[in-house]
Amino acid sequence: MHIPDGFIPITQGIIYWIIALVFIALALRWARKELSEEKVPIVAVLAAAIFALQAFNLPVGMGTSGHLVGGALAAIVLGSPFAAVFILSIVLIIQGVIFGDGGLTTMGVNIINMGVIGGFVGFYGYTGIKAVIKNPYVSAGIAAWFACLIPALAASVELWVAGTFPLVPGLIAMGTYHAAIGIIEGVVTAAAVYLIIHARPDLMDIKTGAAV
Repeated sequence: MHIPDGFIPITQGIIYWIIALVFIALALRWARKELSEEKVPIVAVLAAAIFALQAFNLPVGMGTSGHLVGGALAAIVLGSPFAAVFILSIVLIIQGVIFGDGGLTTMGVNIINMGVIGGFVGFYGYTGIKAVIKNPYVSAGIAAWFACLIPALAASVELWVAGTFPLVPGLIAMGTYHAAIGIIEGVVTAAAVYLIIHARPDLMDIKTGAAV
């Protein structure tokens, strides 16, 4: 899902960067207000875990790839979509600058897709589903599936707007792969939430799904 340099015109990349910077600023404000000393290790562990999850890439075709995202996991555990923006921004910047995974001109759109869309879909999907079915683990898994699929579809639309590849084949390719990958992400997210609640209940509020 990492969009490399050259796949989106510079002018569009600048627009995405501006939007991303707005959300990064809001995420930094969240970090200043909510990131207590007790939560710093959780953020570090989540960032490392998401970095590792994203390291496994499957080629989708047309120059792009599919992989787990991790935005839902960060948002659910820390209780805010801005937590996902904060952590994914760090992960994506390290990947882009040091490892060359994803472009620098397209880093803004990658942050929007995986951090903003993934985080907001994951968090509000989780809270909405849990309000209906009352099960935090199943809710986390379903929300994570959507938080993997929807950013991939967004990337397809963005690449179509950029003129990189046609809309329908892009949606089919990215959607199919990430619908399958999303099942893995859902299982991983549900298992992580389950383990945190049962192994370290002091770290997470089962009612809100937020680290305490």
